[in-house]
Amino acid sequence: MPSPFPNLSSDQRGMIHVVDHHSVVLQGNPWGDPHQRDLFVYTPPGYADSAQDYPVIMVLPGYTGTGEKLLARGFTDVSIGTRIDRLIAQGCPPFIAVMPDCMTTLGGSQYVDSEGLGAYATYLAQEIREAVDKGFRTTKKWGITGHSSGGFGALHLAMAFPGVFSAVASHAGDLGFDLAYLGDISKAVSAVNRAGDVASFVDGFWSRRQHSSEDISALMLLCLSCAYSPNMTAEPLPCDLPVDFASGAVNFDVIKSWQAMDPIVRLDDPNQADALRALDLLFIDAGRYDEYNLQLAARRFVRKLRELEIPHMHEEFDGGHRGMAWRYGVSMAYLAEALRA
Repeated sequence: MPSPFPNLSSDQRGMIHVVDHHSVVLQGNPWGDPHQRDLFVYTPPGYADSAQDYPVIMVLPGYTGTGEKLLARGFTDVSIGTRIDRLIAQGCPPFIAVMPDCMTTLGGSQYVDSEGLGAYATYLAQEIREAVDKGFRTTKKWGITGHSSGGFGALHLAMAFPGVFSAVASHAGDLGFDLAYLGDISKAVSAVNRAGDVASFVDGFWSRRQHSSEDISALMLLCLSCAYSPNMTAEPLPCDLPVDFASGAVNFDVIKSWQAMDPIVRLDDPNQADALRALDLLFIDAGRYDEYNLQLAARRFVRKLRELEIPHMHEEFDGGHRGMAWRYGVSMAYLAEALRA
């Protein structure tokens, strides 16, 4: 935070465009969530007065986040728009930034295609990309960065859609599912049992004005279940759950099935490994004191990248899982440079 007044002068500031985007692939999703979404697009200073084409960086927030939230100015933090303004003013190659909305009734989507949530990966990698390339002056070279679930989403999209993104950054991305998600199971069980059962918890979540950390853990666990283990014949949710909420008995077979989506495991697939090898830039970081131990998972991921001789950058910094929005400034500078080449 440079000061309590972080915004630059008007001639150094880019513009935020709100695009009313109607998705085809999100229609008919199992939760009846809207297929019309606001898409926030940042264009750099001078965009309107030039004929220049710009590379694009997609920014994916963590679980419960949206593109709109990224644009908020806090007391001790800056909006993503101001962060980009400052990067460009300091000499970073200018770029367009895209902040999508992948919210669901369960608080997020993990940015995957899932019968249990909707086709959010296709929405981003195809629909949003095509809409922005058509509506704005782009070089059609795309990068992607994200934090937490968004960091997982950035890696997932790069591996699932080879060639769509040229440069990728993951900040404390969800990796090492066997460790990262286990800590929330007990808290989720407590929250669901207070509500009575899973259906009552989901039905009542959005009617309450306040939510405990256990409530968020429970909603996230249900979101992960619909993302990673969808089952359209299951009740009350269209997924296989990793725990019996009535007894607290953990279903480790379900948790093990989730690992098929873990980027660490997916590196064993030569095609997905090659998708990362073909990138112009792959950047991984995490705080040394991450509350979900994602710094350890990042080390495991990076060790495997080294074994496979996949080029990458890896950084650790003093900090935890939260309060790390400033790291977007680090990754976007790297991405912009890679996309300029």
